[in-house]
Amino acid sequence: MSAFSDKMKGLAKAAGKKLVLPEGLEKRTVQAARIIKDEGLASEVTLIGAKDKVEAFAKELGVSLEGIEIVDPAASSHFEEFANEYYELRKHKGMTIEQARLDIVDMLRWGAMMVHLGYADAMVAGAESTTANVLRASFTIIKCKPGIKSASSCFVMATDKKQYGVNGSFIFADCATIPNPTSEQLAEIAEASAESCRTFLGAEPVVSLLSYSTKGSAKGELIDKVTAALALVKEKCPDLKVDGELQLDASIVDSVARQKAPGSSVAGHANTLIFPDLQAGNIGYKLVQRLAGAEAYGPILQGFAKPVSDLSRGCSVEDIVVTSAITLAQAGSMN
Repeated sequence: MSAFSDKMKGLAKAAGKKLVLPEGLEKRTVQAARIIKDEGLASEVTLIGAKDKVEAFAKELGVSLEGIEIVDPAASSHFEEFANEYYELRKHKGMTIEQARLDIVDMLRWGAMMVHLGYADAMVAGAESTTANVLRASFTIIKCKPGIKSASSCFVMATDKKQYGVNGSFIFADCATIPNPTSEQLAEIAEASAESCRTFLGAEPVVSLLSYSTKGSAKGELIDKVTAALALVKEKCPDLKVDGELQLDASIVDSVARQKAPGSSVAGHANTLIFPDLQAGNIGYKLVQRLAGAEAYGPILQGFAKPVSDLSRGCSVEDIVVTSAITLAQAGSMN
């Protein structure tokens, strides 16, 4: 187990939060549910699916469901409550109560509604569901935090270069969600990533808005977008230590920062790196992962009103366990 996953499991145990895993008929998810319960990472673990089918499936796998709740949406005593709430959330889009009753039995929508209404504190899905479907359920039911219009994602990057970041660890964002963010979205990504830095790295964020230019060394609309984002972040979060536009070397290397951005309190010390678009972010995290041998944890969704995480469909059982721990740690930080 890595130091980061060990830390997340410790935070999850301390938080004592309730987890819903909607994919109750997915092999790795059922196996992970058992481990999560046995390790005490969640106070309650819920699988969604028809009770007899989930029990038969678990029996085939040789997995005990003792202490794990199974919820069948169609047979639940909360069916009308959930259907009515879904109708209220979607009636402005033309939703009818009849359609809401049909739609809410979907496992992802039911799981998201459990989180929205407080029957669970966090949701993890995606082992068999597409990212689009996980995000759609989350956006329509859980929604974003007040003041945030666009949820985003981050990676925790853990390197052995202890002189950089937080003992070698960084937050990279956005590497998986918003392809070409506007200035407003970049500002929101920075705000959400700062909170992720506090939660996952246990440190005060030092946020750099990255570019190919440092403090006007180049001109152009790509740079203008970054500087406009900086102004928005500073206005909304005046106490946040944030600067831009900064090149990567000026952001994390003190000697370069002194030369390129001598007046910046962020340059040379950044631990939270905001990439200007998804192409740069995705390329950046994979370069550091593959060439520097960094451990990459994510994508971790951020900006939602309550924690939800999307898994890769190629995930392992341990990936689900660690992602659940991360998401439960997020839930603990929202108290």
